[in-house]
Amino acid sequence: MTDSAVTPETEEEANKPHSIVPRANVAGTALMLVIAIMAFLGSLTLGAVTLVNDTARGWQSEIAREVTIQLRPIDGQDMNDALARAQEVVGGFTGVTRVDIVDDATAARLLEPWLGEGLDLKELPVPRLISVGIDENNPPDFDTMRSSLAESVNGATLDNHRAWVDRLTTMARATIVSGLTIFALMMAATILTVIFATRGAMAGNAHVIEVLHFVGAEPGYIANQFQRHFLLLGLKGALAGGAVAIICFLAIGLWTRRNVADPSADQVAALFGTFSVGPWGYVGTIVLIFAIGMLTAITSRATVLRHVGDLDASPKR
Repeated sequence: MTDSAVTPETEEEANKPHSIVPRANVAGTALMLVIAIMAFLGSLTLGAVTLVNDTARGWQSEIAREVTIQLRPIDGQDMNDALARAQEVVGGFTGVTRVDIVDDATAARLLEPWLGEGLDLKELPVPRLISVGIDENNPPDFDTMRSSLAESVNGATLDNHRAWVDRLTTMARATIVSGLTIFALMMAATILTVIFATRGAMAGNAHVIEVLHFVGAEPGYIANQFQRHFLLLGLKGALAGGAVAIICFLAIGLWTRRNVADPSADQVAALFGTFSVGPWGYVGTIVLIFAIGMLTAITSRATVLRHVGDLDASPKR
């Protein structure tokens, strides 16, 4: 009875195709862990690049829709009259959608972090501001507007924030290039790791590979054995790392939304808006998971084919 119970399982296992690559070992687990870490860091890098790119576009769009007029206090000049004249001059230009004078209360709130509460702007030589809305598709001639303001209102200057935005955009582009460079280095490190892991697996089965090759096994058959093995390892590791990265994206976005009134969240929002990775960040992470799996399989296959080619070139033993 015992023999009949054991024999079918033994025959079934004997009929299963045996792989020349060890299915589970310490090296394979370590490789999967390394790939998971690389996928996690790569996903974070892609998310950061996407966030900075979206923020830079938001800066440019906001600047294109608004400019600011600043009126400095001048002795003998009535500030309210100067504000009204500046508003009238700017409102006559084509492409201007609105002209809003920043009132005392709003100006006091803007200065509050530096000068404290309870400001009386009438007692301080503080410039007054006018916010001007601009039609992005049909902007006015800023040089002409600047000249008209200078002729009509003493102490009036027009600021289209271009210099400030150019600096921020340059910083954003440098950050994006740095992020993509780091991402490329991580992918190169992943490729090297897979190459070494494949060579290690081949070294542990070198006699089997040589025998199979010299008895007529096609190089593609041997390469397929390693390719399937490392494809599964790569997908498992990349899926784990990508999933953790997506959870981090969601957690950070949830935190900023819940703490929108917190001072630290306000500072983050000033630079990045509501800190949340856009759809392309998630799409990029999903694509990265499959890309790492395929990259792992292709790298392993190429390494095996090169090794088998070296066997052909070496003297027969």
